[in-house]
Amino acid sequence: MHMMRRLKSFASGRSSISDPGGESGFKKEKVEQDVVGGDVSSEFDMEVDKDEGTEPELQTASTHLDAMASTSSTNPMSKPQEADLHQVPAEVLEITMRDDNADGNVKDIENKMAKGKLTETGQIITTTIGGRNGQPKQTISYMAERVVGTGSFGVVFQAKCLETGESVAIKKVLQDKRYKNRELQIMQMLNHPNVVKLKHHFFSTTDRDELYLNLVLEFVPETVYRASKYFARMKQHMPLLYAQLYTYQICRALSYIHRVVGVCHRDIKPQNLLVNPETHQLKICDFGSAKMLVPGEPNISYICSRYYRAPELIFGATEYTTAIDMWSVGCVLAELLLGQPLFPGESGVDQLVEIIKILGTPTREEIKCMNPNYTEFKFPQIKAHPWHKIFQKRMPPEAVDLVSRLLQYSPSLRYKALDACAHHFFDDLRNPNTRLPNGSSLPPLFNFMPQELEGASPELIQRLIPDHAMT
Repeated sequence: MHMMRRLKSFASGRSSISDPGGESGFKKEKVEQDVVGGDVSSEFDMEVDKDEGTEPELQTASTHLDAMASTSSTNPMSKPQEADLHQVPAEVLEITMRDDNADGNVKDIENKMAKGKLTETGQIITTTIGGRNGQPKQTISYMAERVVGTGSFGVVFQAKCLETGESVAIKKVLQDKRYKNRELQIMQMLNHPNVVKLKHHFFSTTDRDELYLNLVLEFVPETVYRASKYFARMKQHMPLLYAQLYTYQICRALSYIHRVVGVCHRDIKPQNLLVNPETHQLKICDFGSAKMLVPGEPNISYICSRYYRAPELIFGATEYTTAIDMWSVGCVLAELLLGQPLFPGESGVDQLVEIIKILGTPTREEIKCMNPNYTEFKFPQIKAHPWHKIFQKRMPPEAVDLVSRLLQYSPSLRYKALDACAHHFFDDLRNPNTRLPNGSSLPPLFNFMPQELEGASPELIQRLIPDHAMT
């Protein structure tokens, strides 16, 4: 259905409505795999949205919006789809960067070549690590225990190190010898308690002489996606403390990634947020779409999983900022609070409809902030739906306030990640008496590295770190 007709139906009150705080009416679009750990998304082998053209999308959106302007009394929350079963194109998932020193790249591959295939469970692959900077060489063998994800990028195994018994996740991707892998280069720069750790990497070949890069990652057994689905199946809302813990750790990780490393993740979603079910420590994973954003350099706008895609991407912006990640955080937080996705668009076109149904029609200035090329494009005027009507009455106002500060049309008005960490919604985490439901202490939250706080005002640092954590 074209977007204009959708919004006409919404405006006249004929659209299907469900209780936003109630049980989700999920619709299966495609059988999905349940992924339980490692640097893995649970959405693999997904269709790509057919509607990639931005300008036709916006024209269709305008058609849908016309009749919405006649009323604002309809509840915009409709029954969501199952988790977004569409993914960015395969060529985006494993973007590679040209290496000016191709010979050096080949030499590095030869030095890290492993023995074995690792193409199915039960197989063993052996590689050598160390040997640089005075470190002794060490032989390590991994046995693939099970496949935890497959897709256009390759395959992810849960494996066991035969020497230590440690479980790891091995992400295996096709590699071109002429190029360096961007995901590998970014992950080699990352070192943070809320980012999945790259242990090392090696290369392997197949019987067809295909070269594969293998990323050996720490294994984390659960995801925010699975945790959220658990409570949905139990017809319960996720405990507020968990929503606070997970969102805070996402923001802290993104502050490090954005400010210290200078990278935009570009695919924040519940499936890419790993959780230790015992400690509730969270780690961001899957940097296959991540990129350093250079001012003035264009970037692909068809990026990020649909439910969590920032509106400037839908408007076709190519010079966006790390604010797209913060929009995704707002979508994840709202989903944890509601028990269902906030913007469950059925297509790239429909995603804009879902956003406008809640935020209202963006102003000309807001459209200009998202993409200056669309300042003259006119949409019918739809009123914003009050945030307090989206969430249940018992929802703390601090939670609603944080969602509203993250889900702003204008990218520059969205909370920065470090500012979000200091929001009052997380005050419970700064209380020294707060414990997990089982009585255990909270995971480390305030062990900031100096570079994480570099450039932050003294007032912000004082709000971030409670007195009991200063000692």
